[in-house]
Amino acid sequence: MLSPYGKNEWLTIAAIGLLLMIASLVAGLWWLVLIILPATAAGLLFFRDPNRKTPSQRGAVIAPADGRVSSIHQVEHFEPFNGPATCIRIFLSVLDVHINRSPCHGQVTSITHKPGDHKNALNPASAETNESNLIVLVHPIRLQPLAAVRQVAGLLARTIACGVHEGDVVQRGQRIGMIKLGSTTELYLPADLEPKVAVQQGQKVYAGLTVVATVTSKDQPEPQPESVETHEQPAPAQADPQPARSAPR
Repeated sequence: MLSPYGKNEWLTIAAIGLLLMIASLVAGLWWLVLIILPATAAGLLFFRDPNRKTPSQRGAVIAPADGRVSSIHQVEHFEPFNGPATCIRIFLSVLDVHINRSPCHGQVTSITHKPGDHKNALNPASAETNESNLIVLVHPIRLQPLAAVRQVAGLLARTIACGVHEGDVVQRGQRIGMIKLGSTTELYLPADLEPKVAVQQGQKVYAGLTVVATVTSKDQPEPQPESVETHEQPAPAQADPQPARSAPR
């Protein structure tokens, strides 16, 4: 399945590939099709969006992105939480699935886009200076901060698609956006939830599948019973997400 977050891109790739193959056949250069076809397929794979069954155990916080854990560190003061937080940073290569998923059940209380650079994501400084989009989740009733997902653009990943809006209630594992062509995703957990990190630096994680931490606070809301099945379905057609902002290509 191809993600609607990258619909314009994968339709363009498919159309160009098809036209090139037709032109090659008309010109009698059939052997070019053997090059164009796999190249087109590789381009489409950048926008793949597999269905996944999210773990449902109480207190589990799941990875918001596919990739490799590049850093686990403490933040003394994370402004959206008004207090300390644990940050789990995930690096996405161009070969990873680029879909972002909600780490827990909660309500979107704010979405903050920050313009910035487009440095190589392999440079640790890029996480601080590059263009980013921060999604903060709170308890739907108590409004207590639960988690924040920060989508960070990179050298090639210059379009951040955000598929949620302020006020939306999302389920654990639900699709919430996409960083096209890789880069970095950060997960922040407030210290008052006493997060216990369940992954190590360098470990490979998968969005919607890998439990990256557990929280022990009794204020942590649990997903609705239908949540596991709900996010197994393709992203809603009406979402037609708009990029948080796209830097010029």
